[in-house]
Amino acid sequence: MSTEALRDKIKALMPRAQRDLAQMVAFRSVHDAAQFPPAECAGMVEWLLTAFTDAGLQDVRGYDTPDGSVAVCGHAAGPPGAPTVLLYFHHDVQPPLDDAAWTTPVWELTEVNGRWYGRGAADCKGNIAMHLTALRALAGELPVTIKIVGEGSEEQGTGGLEAFVPQNAELLSADAILVCDAGNFAVGAPSLTTCLRGLANVVVTVETLSSPIHSGMFGGAAPDALAALIHMLATLRDERGNTTVRGLDANQTWTGAEYTVAQFRTDANVLDGVDVLGDGRVSDMVWARPTATVLGIDCPPVVGSSAAIQPRARARINLRVPPGMDPRTAQDLLIEHLEAVAPWNVRVDVEREADGAPFTGSLDGPAYDAMSEAMKAVYDRDVIQQGQGGSIPLCNVFQDTFPDAEILLIGVEEPLCLIHAPNESVAPSEIQDMALVEALFLQNYAARRRPS
Repeated sequence: MSTEALRDKIKALMPRAQRDLAQMVAFRSVHDAAQFPPAECAGMVEWLLTAFTDAGLQDVRGYDTPDGSVAVCGHAAGPPGAPTVLLYFHHDVQPPLDDAAWTTPVWELTEVNGRWYGRGAADCKGNIAMHLTALRALAGELPVTIKIVGEGSEEQGTGGLEAFVPQNAELLSADAILVCDAGNFAVGAPSLTTCLRGLANVVVTVETLSSPIHSGMFGGAAPDALAALIHMLATLRDERGNTTVRGLDANQTWTGAEYTVAQFRTDANVLDGVDVLGDGRVSDMVWARPTATVLGIDCPPVVGSSAAIQPRARARINLRVPPGMDPRTAQDLLIEHLEAVAPWNVRVDVEREADGAPFTGSLDGPAYDAMSEAMKAVYDRDVIQQGQGGSIPLCNVFQDTFPDAEILLIGVEEPLCLIHAPNESVAPSEIQDMALVEALFLQNYAARRRPS
């Protein structure tokens, strides 16, 4: 099918894509029974079984995974000898976080100034709408064998699909894997995410006293656990904001797309007059270098606090690890650093919470070339190579389980989407354009892999 014929079919399918997304957003599919009823996730799964079956897939089923979530899988056969492409998505979403901060209903797809708002509108239900639209556009003319796998607990990070994949390798095996939980550098800027930072999390606890004591009677000489923790955390960055964990190489540079300071300030909602951190370029800081972030501190809140010296305090620290750096080694260095900088001989306990390896995707090969060709045809500009500061541990599982498969990260989640935050939204143009990219990719890839 020609590019223009596909473009017209996908444009005509966009009202249906909007209805699909509205129905999906209405499911409060947070994989956490303490926050939302499990029936919401179950309803989302049932919707997917029907939708992908209607889109032409066979044997679309839900599979239980070890963490209690349900993986949605199915397939559609292509011509004899055609390659196989696995399409990934996740159907769970983040909780709203702060309902009062939303300017539109959280669970109702709402159009405002040309964007569609609602939890999951981009991450990742917008990508599901993209898949369905591309498959419908190619209905009856699939050039490749298609498989799908939809994860039910990605946002909770409990690893259900990570355990399911190697145990069901035959069900999911493919020549190319599209991990559609990423997006373009900006609306209209075709992008391949070629690397992900890994992570190395720890929880550090400081103890100094057997109980709280009066700050007036003992303050000045009594060792303050909270003050000690603050001192330790302050050593994780220098005055410019560079990460300064002892022994950790924090000077790598990014060789792909440039991320301008002005664009970053807009994307990250940096307040006027507040500095962007680091001595490197923004792309170096967010894609190529390790970053230590304090995610939370246990200490008394201001409201209700008393004139007492704290005997105990703790913090959760997230260390993002770039490609080329071993996360366990980085975690070791972070622990050694915290223990070395602790003042006053305070008692320090550092718990290893989690670690995950960084990931580098395909940078050449028939799938990479076919995707680059498709993106250029749709957006009429060259493809951008970008990194992503976040982590998707499943990518490493795919890479280990299917070492010969090309893995490409694409999607509809550009920076204005505000994924994981209140007022998440998606640009309908990105669903339309990326659905066309996916459909063209499947055609291009089939042609490149066709036996001579």
